Amino acid sequence: MPSRTSLLTSFAARYIWWRDEAPPSEDRIIAQVMSIGTWDDIRRLEGAYSADELRKVMLRAQPGWISAPSWELWRGRLRAAGGRGIPGEPPRRSFYAEML
Repeated sequence: MPSRTSLLTSFAARYIWWRDEAPPSEDRIIAQVMSIGTWDDIRRLEGAYSADELRKVMLRAQPGWISAPSWELWRGRLRAAGGRGIPGEPPRRSFYAEML
């Protein structure tokens, strides 16, 4: 099993196609795989991170990081693994929040 660092590096090369000034966070890379990853990569992610760690990534996710269908898939998978407290909808960007 590869280390988490090498796994995240591999995932970032495949799933983070844009480049910002700062490298993507671990949460951002994981959320991107949770949202658009292949089945094999999802299984690799689950092998490297516990259900509780993945649940925490979901709770810290920013609007747009995880699509609604992927959010529902992960809610079901993590709930089956004993995860609880995951909202029914992914975080959404609010027009009014941008104005504050």
